[in-house]
Amino acid sequence: MNTRPPLPPFTRESAIEKVRLAEDGWNSRDPAKVALAYTLDTQWRNRAEFATNREEAQAFLERKWKKELEYRLIKELWAFTDNRIAVRYAYEWHDDSGNWFRSYGNENWEFEPDGLMKRRFACVNDMPIKESERLFHWPLGRRPDDHPSLSDLGL
Repeated sequence: MNTRPPLPPFTRESAIEKVRLAEDGWNSRDPAKVALAYTLDTQWRNRAEFATNREEAQAFLERKWKKELEYRLIKELWAFTDNRIAVRYAYEWHDDSGNWFRSYGNENWEFEPDGLMKRRFACVNDMPIKESERLFHWPLGRRPDDHPSLSDLGL
């Protein structure tokens, strides 16, 4: 059986690590790689979309990153229990017309004992911003360790 550490039950430190690993994965913008963090029968709610398995989750991510260009994400731990984590996040992106957005949201996650995510429920709001209002300026990919967090940025 493959595992995806850190595994539940979570401590504060392991929950923070799990959140950062999820952020790193999503910042890769690699749908096939990201989808491997979820169970085969994962259940998602993201805005008005629902996924009921890993294949649907991967297809969602493929559509997402074709639309949300230059995507950069920061996640932050909000709360945790034994096998559940709540996060808040913000990401910046632009559409194919060059319109910039900062999307704010929160997610509730539930994990299986192997560390794969069984359930992901997300709420997201998009706020149009000017390119000059962007706060996430690192090169595409993983957020550098010294980049400010959401709290540091006042978001």
